[in-house]
Amino acid sequence: MRFGFMEDFRNPVKWRRPFPEFYAAILDQIVRAEELGYDNVWLTEHHFTEDAYNPALMPTAAAIATRTSRIRIGTFILLLPFIHPVRAAEDLACADIFSNGRIDYGIGQGYSYHEWNAFCMNRSERGSRMREGIDLMVKLFTQEKVTFDGKYTQVKDMTLSPKSVQQPHPPVWIGARGPKAIKRAAEMGYHLMATLGPDPAPLYIDTLKDNGRNPDDFKIAQLRMVYCAENEDQAWEECQHHLFHLFDFYQDILSEANDAEGDDQPLPITRAEDIRQSPLAEHLMIGTPDQVARKMEKFVQQFRCTDFIMDCQFPGLDPRKGTRSLELFAKEVMPAFRNA
Repeated sequence: MRFGFMEDFRNPVKWRRPFPEFYAAILDQIVRAEELGYDNVWLTEHHFTEDAYNPALMPTAAAIATRTSRIRIGTFILLLPFIHPVRAAEDLACADIFSNGRIDYGIGQGYSYHEWNAFCMNRSERGSRMREGIDLMVKLFTQEKVTFDGKYTQVKDMTLSPKSVQQPHPPVWIGARGPKAIKRAAEMGYHLMATLGPDPAPLYIDTLKDNGRNPDDFKIAQLRMVYCAENEDQAWEECQHHLFHLFDFYQDILSEANDAEGDDQPLPITRAEDIRQSPLAEHLMIGTPDQVARKMEKFVQQFRCTDFIMDCQFPGLDPRKGTRSLELFAKEVMPAFRNA
């Protein structure tokens, strides 16, 4: 199992720091995580949010690339329908060059009505826009001259230059939550990125087999919220208010999207202090390294995962605390699960 962590660069008004100072602190955190032996840093995007959720992943990936030398840099996920596919291919190639071939390209179709409405785009087209976009991008990476007559994009005699270090192109992952999206990722022949909820691996693996593909050739990433501290009370006290901000944000956009089972269920809490004793806590890995390790043991028994991704730099959390959590996990939890 490979280990990575997610960075969303969220800087909520309630805890806001000057953006140059905050971005520099997160870059320092990523450099430290590379020193600790983490395999991947994953970037994630949303648009037009109060807490300044990172809207531009490829510039961020390039910035990370110039500060690091080993850790892989991925997107979990980039919302491809909002970007012209040619521009996306050019941005991806440049980021891969800056990193000397360390980019993983995770894409998704997007689900937030707020974003689709703000862009004045038809949300019902999201799946077809994503599929067409990645199809054109792959052609640009693998062919010298591309003519493409799609529903949304047309190009004529186009050459992508420069191309990526990784050939034929950086690895492609598909972010999926519902059954249709999970099957689509397998049918397209790309790696899978999953979040909380039922394990998508069985459906994904069965669909790979149905399409004549070997599941051993594909990766499955699973995201979980993780926070380590020296004692359990400290862990919860430090992160609970930032977790509540996170849950409240997703409750809003997921309930409106209602793409997966349970999206329309209201939060079972009304205060940050209640998370610890709520049903939500079962799905969180919060506490001492020993407590987190026990949750990891249960996780590896119940879920198929090649790439474990931790969300631990919660919105508004002091980056020094997020870094300390990464340090504790890397030193006291991660070694036992490397071969899981």
